[in-house]
Amino acid sequence: MRITMVGTGYVGLVTGTCFANTGNHVTCLDIDERKIGRLREGKSPIYEPGLDDLLRRNIKAGRLEFTTDKAQAYQSAEIIFICVGTPSDARGRADLKYVLAAAEDIGRAIEAGPGPTGGGTDDRRAKIIVIKSTVPVGTNAKVRDTIGRFTRKPFRMASNPEFLKEGAAINDFNRPDRVVIGCEDKGTGDRLRDLYEPFVRQGNPIFIMDIPSAEMVKYASNAMLATKISFINEIALLCERYGANVDEVRRGMCSDVRIGNKFLYPGLGYGGSCFPKDVLACISMGEETDLTTLLLAAVHEVNQRQRDMFWSRIEEYFAGDLAGRRVAIWGIAFKPGTDDVREAPSITLMRRLIDRGAKVVAHDPVAHETCREILGDTVEYSDDMYGIVKDADCLVVCTDWDEFKQPDFDLIKAGLKQPVIFDGRNLYRPEFLAELGFTYYSVGRPTVNARVNTPATPVSTTPTA
Repeated sequence: MRITMVGTGYVGLVTGTCFANTGNHVTCLDIDERKIGRLREGKSPIYEPGLDDLLRRNIKAGRLEFTTDKAQAYQSAEIIFICVGTPSDARGRADLKYVLAAAEDIGRAIEAGPGPTGGGTDDRRAKIIVIKSTVPVGTNAKVRDTIGRFTRKPFRMASNPEFLKEGAAINDFNRPDRVVIGCEDKGTGDRLRDLYEPFVRQGNPIFIMDIPSAEMVKYASNAMLATKISFINEIALLCERYGANVDEVRRGMCSDVRIGNKFLYPGLGYGGSCFPKDVLACISMGEETDLTTLLLAAVHEVNQRQRDMFWSRIEEYFAGDLAGRRVAIWGIAFKPGTDDVREAPSITLMRRLIDRGAKVVAHDPVAHETCREILGDTVEYSDDMYGIVKDADCLVVCTDWDEFKQPDFDLIKAGLKQPVIFDGRNLYRPEFLAELGFTYYSVGRPTVNARVNTPATPVSTTPTA
């Protein structure tokens, strides 16, 4: 099939490259000429394991091309995927200006191109317009109406939400748990089923449903996963108040097959481009229909509070005196396997440290440049995870990269001015660090104090910022 991806962000680039890799001819369209130039050279603008090799292979084979020419991209396409950004405003409402701008361009291109006139969606030669961006329920209808203002020629609409985890996106696309397709007619569903058939040969399902339901699936899925994260973080706070260990609580709880163990790890809360935005979008969709989404509002509040609670430990340990302190940060990206720092807890903590006059030195395997775009040179970046610990007043772990899981604690202790670690990902055993002489703070577990080598008096969990 001849496919056009509108947008070369995370979703558009991964999706287009994987479609090309199964033999389709894919054109990726973007208005950013510099980005398109780099992509033509096989250089991905995002960090995603395996993507660069896949890009170069399919470019060389002639199945994958990149352009800024809208007429070229739209005229030749049988299926057009809209994969542009839908940023949130302060209230969490999705901004659809890029989606609707693409719809206008598509409508004009359909009208200018060959094909029957007279409207309708029953012609088999009609282009299929697929919205893959995460959009509120009802967006497909808005896009259909927008395209319809610019052409009377037939086209078909479909919704196809993405379920890609950053850091594992290639595998997620090639071996999906499920494919969700929302459409208005059987012909559209059959063509999209054919497109996805190579990816579900292991037997995982393709669900074909109405468009509003497909639009809602992505939000419901991400909201559920975010709820599990906020739930275990709230349980972790209760554990701290009562002297329980959330690791033991989690083990006992997750052995229940009805509960399972996915997304039930306590820490600094969720971040990234999906969970925060999608939870807020669900809350916003409720507000627009006079429905108060009590549970999801609490999920968001708990997630934001989790960062406040962790920050309070750092501030209390230093008795509020952070001016001039050197703080080493391990991990900037919101999760391992990506350079994405959107809504990352590390950014929240670093901003607060900088505001209080601390000197922040940070190490992340891949996220230095994306962090620099947000915090600039207010942070010192280093490729040496042990070098940044030297003469630091403390070490703060924000991302659970593999290289942080079994570090050389002798090097850490020798470098720090005082042996204190604030671990937002629960990577280490408190008892082990106590034996090594560290003061160690984690999430939902007893704090150990190097000064007396015994459990420390629990710190206040009242947010201070």
